[in-house]
Amino acid sequence: MSTTGFKVLVIDDSNTIRRSAEIFLKQGGHDVLLAEDGFDALAKVNDYQPNLIFCDILMPRLDGYQTCAIIKRNAKFASVPVVMLSSKDGVFDKARGRMVGSQDYLTKPFTKDQLLQTVQQFGAAKEGVL
Repeated sequence: MSTTGFKVLVIDDSNTIRRSAEIFLKQGGHDVLLAEDGFDALAKVNDYQPNLIFCDILMPRLDGYQTCAIIKRNAKFASVPVVMLSSKDGVFDKARGRMVGSQDYLTKPFTKDQLLQTVQQFGAAKEGVL
């Protein structure tokens, strides 16, 4: 079983977070595409067809909840796991994320290990190992 080579889309309005995630994921052997907001992400999801999406909650124009809900409404991408990213570790945020279809929640700032562990978790689930 290999979880390397995943196509991962990282959606975050913070350049720092996007770059950190890109570095960590590439070190883990994954292909990475970055989007700076929900609209940017929606345009890229269709072309890129990621295996996993990390999505910030607080973004301008289209927030993470709206972005996730739109992605999940599309039958083509409904099965793609979405992990919400937030600097708040609140129960309400986690519950709201689940309501729009996210599979998991990662609190920022995250470590390389936390990020790669999350990817691995979904890689194993996708291959029916979990």
